Amino acid sequence: MNEFFKRTLSGAVYVGVIVGSILYGSTIFVGIIAVLAGLAIKEYNYLQYTHSNLLNRISEVSAILPCLACYFMLQGSSGQHIALISGICYALIIIAILIAELWDTKNNPFVIWGHLLISHIMIALPFASMCMLFAIDKWLILAIFVLIWLNDTGAYLVGSLTAKLPGGNHKMFPRVSPKKSWEGLIGGIVLSIGAGILLAHLGWFDLLAEKMNVYVIGAVFALVVSIFGTIGDLVESLMKRTIGVKDSGRFLPGHGGILDRFDSILLAAPMTLILITILLTW
Repeated sequence: MNEFFKRTLSGAVYVGVIVGSILYGSTIFVGIIAVLAGLAIKEYNYLQYTHSNLLNRISEVSAILPCLACYFMLQGSSGQHIALISGICYALIIIAILIAELWDTKNNPFVIWGHLLISHIMIALPFASMCMLFAIDKWLILAIFVLIWLNDTGAYLVGSLTAKLPGGNHKMFPRVSPKKSWEGLIGGIVLSIGAGILLAHLGWFDLLAEKMNVYVIGAVFALVVSIFGTIGDLVESLMKRTIGVKDSGRFLPGHGGILDRFDSILLAAPMTLILITILLTW
């Protein structure tokens, strides 16, 4: 019971902070996401045992910069100067870390370089894409979080129900995630699309209303979030299973680490940003 209460309370705080900062926080959301990006890379580095401590810290702190660059890029001329400086500093820091391996005689440089690039491509830049979506329209990033939560709920409910049927359900990738099923995937997608259409009716996608029927946009948006959110979840599960750990960390009691909570959005956010960019420039 104590564990259930702890899990429920930490989950409620997590949802409250995310939703509250999006709706009322302005740049607070960007600050929270930037800090979480650095902490997420810290989790990744801890799991992979990569870099010296100094290079680890530099890599983690640098994850803040692309978040700032992506947000301020869309904040007028003054903001664009901040974005440019942040982007240049970020590139120089990554290059400096790569060069620093020339003096490392203990580790395989290809392994270190690989983990550095993976952590920033799969963690820092997706977190930065959340900041850009927030800068475009706060309802877009809020929609992603809501749809991911509903997709997980639909997948869990349908997967659990179909598992009790004669013959059970059909597992997607049992080696990676034994509980995920194709039936659960379909259930999550259906619930998400229904919610996407409802959000469109509530005006969450009005920014794109001139480009296409807003209900179609809501359905396509939800489909992209569901599919790539599930893939992101599976990728993080594969990483943890390969390493042999259950959770990426202990950031949220009862829920695991930051990567455990943001695994779905690490692919969903960049892909929806690509979708939104295509629609806005169409």
